[in-house]
Amino acid sequence: MKCRHCNSELRLPFLDLGSAPPSNAYLSARDLLAPQTWFPLRVMACETCWLVQTEDYAGREALFTQDYAYFSSFSTSWLAHAQTYVQAMRERFQLDAHSRVVEVAANDGYLLQYVQAAGIPCYGVEPTASTARAARTKGIEIIERFFGVALATELAATGLQADLMVANNVLAHVPDINDFVAGFVRLLKPQGVATFEFPHLLRMVQGCQFDTAYHEHYSYLSLTAVSRVFAANGLDVFDVEELPTHGGSLRVFAQRQDSGSRPIEAAVATLLCVERDAGMLSAKFYDQFQLQPSRIARELLSFLIDQVNAGRRVAAYGAAAKGNTLFNFAGVRPHLLPYVVDKNPAKQEKYLPGSHIPVVSEAHLRADRPDFVLILPWNLKDEVMEQLAYVRAWGGKFVAAVPRLEVL
Repeated sequence: MKCRHCNSELRLPFLDLGSAPPSNAYLSARDLLAPQTWFPLRVMACETCWLVQTEDYAGREALFTQDYAYFSSFSTSWLAHAQTYVQAMRERFQLDAHSRVVEVAANDGYLLQYVQAAGIPCYGVEPTASTARAARTKGIEIIERFFGVALATELAATGLQADLMVANNVLAHVPDINDFVAGFVRLLKPQGVATFEFPHLLRMVQGCQFDTAYHEHYSYLSLTAVSRVFAANGLDVFDVEELPTHGGSLRVFAQRQDSGSRPIEAAVATLLCVERDAGMLSAKFYDQFQLQPSRIARELLSFLIDQVNAGRRVAAYGAAAKGNTLFNFAGVRPHLLPYVVDKNPAKQEKYLPGSHIPVVSEAHLRADRPDFVLILPWNLKDEVMEQLAYVRAWGGKFVAAVPRLEVL
């Protein structure tokens, strides 16, 4: 396979998780009677541009389906993050009623609702019908298509160019990263700004966050790689911020090469040096990561088997994609962990892809009163423990498996 960005031959393995079904392909009871498609889940690093990427097996239409079940608004901390972002961008870039904000991968309107409330014209691009429908119920205009040069050119031709473009946790989700990035150049106004948030590959490695690898994540991103991808497609990075979200993320600020005039902030060079000093421009950084998922899987299986043998019950919370990666790699099945709780109705009464563990409502957890609750979205563990604080009243305890098995 060749690199999705620079077309160099990929030879450096980063992660091999065997095979798995798409992580957001939740199953109905009827689906359990039919075969399910599994794809190899292998990740490679490009030694030319250092873009880390999955091998090509599943196209975007197979992953981001009409009944896509990830809705951003079910996380209160993520809503707070979005609201804070909107206020910060309003102040930094003087956005007002004469501006236009466009969010690519607008999901269920979790962010644009705050832009709209501030009186700033906006619209979103979102290809999945389920989340687009939810955004429209908030009164947000949605273009229900995949984003790239073709769509950006159409929108720009109708006068819909943007002062600010937002791309939160979507850059990793696109198979044609060059076409996607080039679309921002077409849709930004000459002095417009685009911000991109994505999990930082450096933190993924340092935190043993292998469960963030799944087919919907085509790329695993560093500032080093992103700067090169942007420069080759007409964008310049002029600032970067480190964020705590998703176990450690970056917010990258970019402008058009042909017309942007903002100075490059010192934070860009500083973070590039941090990545270089961490070894991210050498093969050794990438070829040792495979050891971590094997250790984590062993720790989790040992814990679950010990609890079953002792007559104690373990439930899980959060039917998240990262949990599906963990369960399918480790081989967790209902005989070890009988159910997962999730507050998203779109996931309830369905089954996790691969493991076939049922997804239930919080009412089931209250009635069952398990001894342990395994928190699968470990990046939201504080939020989850606050939400489920009543578990401790019956002597229940919380557990996280990443970066190491820990009773919280």
